[in-house]
Amino acid sequence: MRYILKKVLSMVLTLFVVSLCVFLAFSLIPGDPVTRMFGTEATPELIAQYREKMGLNDPLLVRYFRWFTSFIQGDMGTSYDYKIPVAGMIAEKIPITLTLAIMSFVVMVLISIPLGIYIAKHENGIMDHIISILNQIIMAIPPFFSGILITFFFGVILRVFKPGGFVSYTKDFGAFIKYLILPAIAIALPKAAMATKLLRGSVIEEAGKDYTRTAYSRGNTTNAVLYRHVLKNAMIPVVTFMGMALADMVAGSIVIEQVFGIPGISRILLSSINNRDYPVVEAIIMGIAIMVLVINLLVDIIYRIIDPRIEVEE
Repeated sequence: MRYILKKVLSMVLTLFVVSLCVFLAFSLIPGDPVTRMFGTEATPELIAQYREKMGLNDPLLVRYFRWFTSFIQGDMGTSYDYKIPVAGMIAEKIPITLTLAIMSFVVMVLISIPLGIYIAKHENGIMDHIISILNQIIMAIPPFFSGILITFFFGVILRVFKPGGFVSYTKDFGAFIKYLILPAIAIALPKAAMATKLLRGSVIEEAGKDYTRTAYSRGNTTNAVLYRHVLKNAMIPVVTFMGMALADMVAGSIVIEQVFGIPGISRILLSSINNRDYPVVEAIIMGIAIMVLVINLLVDIIYRIIDPRIEVEE
């Protein structure tokens, strides 16, 4: 319990620091949202009036604590551009980004675990060498470039899907999921390659330990030793990596959305940055930070359950 409490307190402190950095960053960068709102019609009097109305003339720390207090109470503010609650804007798009991140995670797991086990069982075999080389190549390719290659090959050449032909989950959920498969693969491939390599090394390391030899001496088959003994311990570092990978995939989904023309959080984020719509930008970045921190907390808890020695070592 003390271990979990420390992790929760660390998450809360991290969230506070992130919120302060996010708010200060967008308060200090050049550009005035009021001037952006009115464009050529902006006069000094009008700018002064609306800055006062929007609370932009208040001291920086006063504005920060007003914003942060409202945020933790569920009020993300109102968009400067659209004049609607930010929470509603995000709620409409977040299912798209989250679904893409979860699908990417599932693809990573489905590829890496069977493949990692297979090449570990056939260490130094032909397939082990081939997959290891492919892993190195895939790990070197950024997801956004993989997305471009996938779009060109499957969208332009093979015409498996229509680039930019997105279908909303509210209209046809099946078509929505089908459209996200290739973007999910683009995000998952580098992480799957890393997880495969990590699992291979972990299985081989565990297979050489004393408890494994003891299991063999009792008459267990190779598969019995692998699945009953080795894999449980070998999966500990892999579970940690996969948890961190899921957190990365939330952020990676935003990049891939731009490549495939998916109208998720990324579209709102980029347009809001360009338009100096800071309440929207701050809310999205904070939302991503919260998701990443919560995922990391869950990974720590799962890791603690799998390996109870952690609390003793702490």
